[in-house]
Amino acid sequence: MRKLLNTLFVTSPDSYLAKDGENIVITVNQEKKMQFPIHTLEGVVCFGYAGVSPSLMHLCATRGVGLAFHNEYGKFLARVAGPVQGNVLLRKKQYKASEEEEYSIKIARNCIIGKILNTRNILKRAIRDHKDEVNIEELESVISRLQYALKNLEETDNIDTIRGIEGDASKWYFSVLDELILHQKDDFYMKSRNKRPPRDNFNALLSFLYTMLAHDVQSALECVGLDPQVGFLHQDRPGRASLALDLMEELRAFMADRMALSLVNRKQITAKNFTVKENEAVLMDKDSRKIVLENLHKRKKEIVTHPFLNEKIPIGLIPYAQSLLLARFLRGDIDEYPPFVWR
Repeated sequence: MRKLLNTLFVTSPDSYLAKDGENIVITVNQEKKMQFPIHTLEGVVCFGYAGVSPSLMHLCATRGVGLAFHNEYGKFLARVAGPVQGNVLLRKKQYKASEEEEYSIKIARNCIIGKILNTRNILKRAIRDHKDEVNIEELESVISRLQYALKNLEETDNIDTIRGIEGDASKWYFSVLDELILHQKDDFYMKSRNKRPPRDNFNALLSFLYTMLAHDVQSALECVGLDPQVGFLHQDRPGRASLALDLMEELRAFMADRMALSLVNRKQITAKNFTVKENEAVLMDKDSRKIVLENLHKRKKEIVTHPFLNEKIPIGLIPYAQSLLLARFLRGDIDEYPPFVWR
């Protein structure tokens, strides 16, 4: 396993990033604020407008440090990358597999099995831990539907059917996620999943966390030598990291949804951290992003036992572990791609 390095998040729109030797220097209004050695970082993520010098872009690209730009909503805009690296033979196997329906179905099915199992486990844990605060009947109804979806997944050999099952399962899960929001109910609720842009506080928080997860998964795929653009469940589209979206599916509930619920239920984030724009889009402010990123950084250091590898690893390395397992499957080292399932 690689060392779990840091990601530098730049949330101030007035920041300018430049290179000074082997360091990243952050200035605001031409005043130096911070400095970080390049070897201590694995990624730099900028929100809003953040100027970056061409020499720093080159330094990041040559050192394999991801440099990504997001708008004020947290939506991904662009990513600076150097020459393509990694095992060319592995990428050739990936490209060939993406054209073969049998391989696509195997990978897509297991990703969605992992997703449904993790969402089901979140609902089961809510019943166990908060039985006096949640609507047990509604949650158990959705759990039964998810179990039925798992059975259908195991029987299907059609990629479009897999996509349809995933869509239905997501709709059922989000229909009861509001039950798991136990505090600040007037300010945070989940009536339905909405995005581009999000139109309520909880959806805005989820979208931000999904963006961060997408960044981590894409970086992990690139690190092991896979092409994040070529997926198996999500169709190829210019500018879309389809494979990153594939692997994200099984990780959303465990790595993003649980974090969102925790931040709200513990009142670590409140309605004052959100603003509503003229187009009804809900926007997280600088302070809320900082709170989320600080808690996310702490959570990535927590240790879990990986169910397939049977090793204790930091949560932040789960995307990397899954990327390695996918690479092993594509090489033929293992018979199936094992999704990450939270116990």
